[in-house]
Amino acid sequence: MISAKVELTQPLRQQRQFVAQTGSGHHLLLDDAAGGTGPKPIELVAAGLAGCTAFDVVTVLRQKYHQKITGYEVRVDADQADRPPQVFTAVRIHHVVTGYGIDVAALEEAIRLSEEKYCSVGAMVKKTASFHTTYEIVEDKTEWIKSIVTPATGVQS
Repeated sequence: MISAKVELTQPLRQQRQFVAQTGSGHHLLLDDAAGGTGPKPIELVAAGLAGCTAFDVVTVLRQKYHQKITGYEVRVDADQADRPPQVFTAVRIHHVVTGYGIDVAALEEAIRLSEEKYCSVGAMVKKTASFHTTYEIVEDKTEWIKSIVTPATGVQS
């Protein structure tokens, strides 16, 4: 079971800042655009989608395809409906994988598996939004690191 709670930080003031606590015990501030002290809840959905697919893709690339990854980034941009509830209507996901000899087919399959099988956040967001996914591969030019990167784990122990 996944759980979370939020609590108003200053109940006697007009601000709408909340402290959130996840079921695993992590805390973060939530706010609105006016307060600006933390992310808006909908921004956490975008971050959750980026994180969910990132975990999937990097795991598949490293464990199934033994890719030599030295960097990885996922960017998510989402359009929202004009009227409440302002759900995501279109999502653009861009993967940037840095490494040595990254196999394009392996990356495409890792992304496909995340989008179609593994990413629970993506499965929920797809109920209201279309997805457009792109990627780029950046060849790492760092010579010294080539000797310590191993295909099986990504980094020599």
